[in-house]
Amino acid sequence: MKFTKECPKCHSNDIIRIPGETQSGGMGNNIRAGVTVFSAVMVTKYLCCNCGFIEEWVDSPQDMAKAKKYYAR
Repeated sequence: MKFTKECPKCHSNDIIRIPGETQSGGMGNNIRAGVTVFSAVMVTKYLCCNCGFIEEWVDSPQDMAKAKKYYAR
């Protein structure tokens, strides 16, 4: 959906992008990749407003590297 702007399940084009964020206590659209909120990896969600299907993407190359460093042990 990120690239095609079309839902792979129902083929709707009614897609919205929900940007990643970090809220107090580590809540939000993110992946924990350290002990502080500053180490969070932002996760962007793409939601089909027709059927409810969701895709999640880490858009930032820096965030991908941060997740890899933290989880690839």
